[in-house]
Amino acid sequence: MKITKVSNGFIHHVEKFECGGNVTKYLKPYKCPAGIPTIGFGNTFYEDGTKVKLTDPAITKERAIKILQVAMSYFEKQVDSYTTDKVNQNQFDALVDFAYNAGVGALKASTLLKKVNANPNDPTIANEFMKWVFGGDGTKNKKDDDGDGLIDEAGEKQKLNGLVNRRKAESDLYFTK
Repeated sequence: MKITKVSNGFIHHVEKFECGGNVTKYLKPYKCPAGIPTIGFGNTFYEDGTKVKLTDPAITKERAIKILQVAMSYFEKQVDSYTTDKVNQNQFDALVDFAYNAGVGALKASTLLKKVNANPNDPTIANEFMKWVFGGDGTKNKKDDDGDGLIDEAGEKQKLNGLVNRRKAESDLYFTK
């Protein structure tokens, strides 16, 4: 059976990583680690397509869920269009979460997607998730954030523990039978 929608438990997965398990702390706009105005479950746009601004008023939890559902319908369609029909529910959920967090363009151009489409059960797919753990705005912190031996070169992205944890969870979900 072809999978085209995320599972019922998907919202809890997103809430864990976008909101630390409690969306009510994120009902007013905030800046995400990349410096982008965000609200609710990590959304940068409202359900009508308007960009989130830091000056916007707080929303309700119900509206945060609605915004996420609208966003998910877009990501579900994109992941469905990019992937083989051989992916199972957990694989689909993991790929939708990846696209939601890293962007559909990142998924579309990734070796991760190429491997999924070649063989959805290829164990090296786990390594591909872990390549996507850098984020932030490249601010200077006197560290070699990307392990290249250079400290704070211009525009250097930081290895973020939150992304490491999220990619590990996506990989684990992807390989859950």
